[in-house]
Amino acid sequence: MSAPLPIKLYMHSGAVGGPNPYKVLIVLHHLDIPFTKVATDDSKAEWYVKDINPNGRIPAIEDPNTGLTLWESGAIIEYLVDEYDKGGKISVKNGKGAWEAKQYLHFQMSGQGPYFGQAVWFYRFGDNMPDGKKRYLEQVERVMMVLNNILEGKEYLVDDRLTYADLAFVPWNMVVQKWPLLSDPLWKPYQIEEKYPNFVKWQNKLCALDAVKRSYEP
Repeated sequence: MSAPLPIKLYMHSGAVGGPNPYKVLIVLHHLDIPFTKVATDDSKAEWYVKDINPNGRIPAIEDPNTGLTLWESGAIIEYLVDEYDKGGKISVKNGKGAWEAKQYLHFQMSGQGPYFGQAVWFYRFGDNMPDGKKRYLEQVERVMMVLNNILEGKEYLVDDRLTYADLAFVPWNMVVQKWPLLSDPLWKPYQIEEKYPNFVKWQNKLCALDAVKRSYEP
């Protein structure tokens, strides 16, 4: 069987953009799927909106092996594990675990991403909106609390093994853990390490994965 052709991953070049493309990049690296990056610092460009993503956001992929163009990071992750993880390296194919993995991916997309993203916005642009800063920092903490409770007595979210559901949370967690704009008002003031040790241990373990390290290499 011939090797698959590289998937095109549309994402920022590093100078601009947010964490969502890294969710896809981590999965590509972890599954050793060949890919090429297409620098897309202007996701509102006419060619991109017309031919790749009508919503004008990154990431998006083009898979020459199937002829599929796909956007929305959660959908891309589901596609990649369905199409390229037949052995279940980071996916669960049947039973309760399969639905639990989808559940956590949906929580990442609807809960973690939007709330963490709003916290970023208010701390970058909301100098005159302290209520907004407070609200979304509290929502970031709430998501951490939920994950901490889920991880009680467990190493990972699903079936006590690494899945794509765990990996999907890494990039936004890194923003609030390592970016001083948010980590400074959050980590020590909210006593994150003391109150949510399961969450912190899980995130640190994921950050140590080779696929995560490779994804953030310059």
